[in-house]
Amino acid sequence: QVQLVESGGGLVQAGGSLKLSCAASGSIFSINVMGWYRQAPGKQRELVATVTSGDNTNYADSVKGRFTISRDNAKKTVYLQMNSLNPEDTAVYYCYAVINIRAYWGQGTQVTVSS
Repeated sequence: QVQLVESGGGLVQAGGSLKLSCAASGSIFSINVMGWYRQAPGKQRELVATVTSGDNTNYADSVKGRFTISRDNAKKTVYLQMNSLNPEDTAVYYCYAVINIRAYWGQGTQVTVSS
């Protein structure tokens, strides 16, 4: 059974930084794209950033220049370094990965940015 386990969320002041991690475990033969989505209260889940197995990255316009996505294939882990955080970044952040040609989601980790 494949699982994605996130860590690194929390409370931070505006202008601060956080780094999220998401580790995949289980019976894994291949991992294609990995990424992060977020959902703020009363809003739809939205893409934050993705990275392919070839290290091609894609970012939402709202986080470009502030967030950096990376992955460690040996550790089956994807990271999201978040800098210059602002209150609009407050949301539950979900890890996403295509593993064994099937999509999986993590349980979510709360990120709260205070003004």
